[in-house]
Amino acid sequence: MPISCADTAFSASRDRFEQVCSFLGDQEAASLTHSELEQRLTVDLRELVRQLYQDHLDLRAVREQRLDDVVDAEGSRRASVESGHVRPLQTIFGAVEVTRLAYRRRGERNLCPADAALNLPRELHSHGLRELSAIESSRGSFEEASEAIRRITGGQLGKRQVEQLAARAAVDFEAFYSQPTRSQATVTEGALLVLSADGKGIVMRPDALRPATAKAAKQATGKLQTRLSKGEKRNRKRMAEVGAVYDLTPLARTPNDIIGRDDDTVRPAAPKASNKWLTASVVDNAATVICSIFEEAQRRDPTHQRTWVALVDGAKHQIDCIQAQARARHVNVTIVCDFIHVLEYLWSAAWSFFTEGNPAAEKWVSDKALAVLNGQASTVAAAIRRKATTLGLDPRSRHNADHCADYLLAKRDYLNYPQALAAGWPIATGIIEGACRHLVKDRLDLTGARWGLEGAEAILKLRALRSNGDFEQYWTFHLNNELHQVHETRYTVMTIPTAA
Repeated sequence: MPISCADTAFSASRDRFEQVCSFLGDQEAASLTHSELEQRLTVDLRELVRQLYQDHLDLRAVREQRLDDVVDAEGSRRASVESGHVRPLQTIFGAVEVTRLAYRRRGERNLCPADAALNLPRELHSHGLRELSAIESSRGSFEEASEAIRRITGGQLGKRQVEQLAARAAVDFEAFYSQPTRSQATVTEGALLVLSADGKGIVMRPDALRPATAKAAKQATGKLQTRLSKGEKRNRKRMAEVGAVYDLTPLARTPNDIIGRDDDTVRPAAPKASNKWLTASVVDNAATVICSIFEEAQRRDPTHQRTWVALVDGAKHQIDCIQAQARARHVNVTIVCDFIHVLEYLWSAAWSFFTEGNPAAEKWVSDKALAVLNGQASTVAAAIRRKATTLGLDPRSRHNADHCADYLLAKRDYLNYPQALAAGWPIATGIIEGACRHLVKDRLDLTGARWGLEGAEAILKLRALRSNGDFEQYWTFHLNNELHQVHETRYTVMTIPTAA
């Protein structure tokens, strides 16, 4: 009987497998400890799989049939065909070569339908290495990611290569989340729809700063030659905008439930968030990120049947953006200022009246906070100013007190805590504060890190995907998008020809 190409295609792999078996049967292997065997077999089996991969690609090359209907996107038929065109591919198992037919036309790039069948990337590195780069670089530094990839694959990727692959991996973030058919979790009846946004600074390389910050950094003169002093780091940062949307089952509380008293009363637990969704960007401004969280909220509640609550820290530009989005979408959104920020302002004011560490300051803050929770923000502001005047404080000494009073008056429309507590709404921005810490600080605020725009944006997107639990679904979407953008768009009517 004639020997088929499939029978001989994997002869190199079989030889390699026999070499491994022979080694394991020799006395040399019998003298190794189990850890030494693991190390040896890791290398040998990785090479065996690489050879299997190569043999399979070679078999596909032998079996590839010439096609008569290869038509490019401009409608021109590619009648000139050359065999033996080879391109390299660096995989998680090692380097292989892909041999295929090339359909040519003078002055145009070759068309290789076999590349589309394999969904080969434009660059040297495989999708498997791209995925590893995305996962590992979103966990730790690019240097650590490079080392992790070396341990997993035995190959070496430089930090710059890892960063580039991570950036490539994140390009479909917006497209993935804009899918109208994307699945969503089940929501408990009566659950609130909560939106929140905040910002966190990232130390950037000079070329990645926004124009105003770059100008300030250029004009700044450092006090010390070898390090930045207090306040000087501000002009080296670019703000990353973070947004969150989540569902929350209402839980009614009272002001006394929030401000603990010296009794044995058990305070009810705070409302628990579910179906949390995060997004972040260092490229887009706050208005764009807030637009994206409204898009997610709209997807969850397209007919606006649920109660929408927006939690903010009091920043005016955030409030303006939220109100603009609410008007544009004809949806009622109640804005609530974070109570923790109110407490911080009250503590700051307390040090205008009390010495540092005075226990009386704690009772004063507690009383004023309870009054604010009872809807008396304007009264508290007036009382703080009156106390500062009565004590005859000079402008410098009363600055924090006046600052607190100004804040309470400016935000009083968003301090309706009696309504929020009675309705069971959240009054603290813990979710978005935690998101800023997790998405931004824990990864992008590493000691000595200076970020470029593309790398920082990619890591924020990848960390958001993983935090949302969407990475696996995203990766399938990303590879399908890659097939379309890299291959299908090069053929007429987006159709890759195949053999009959």
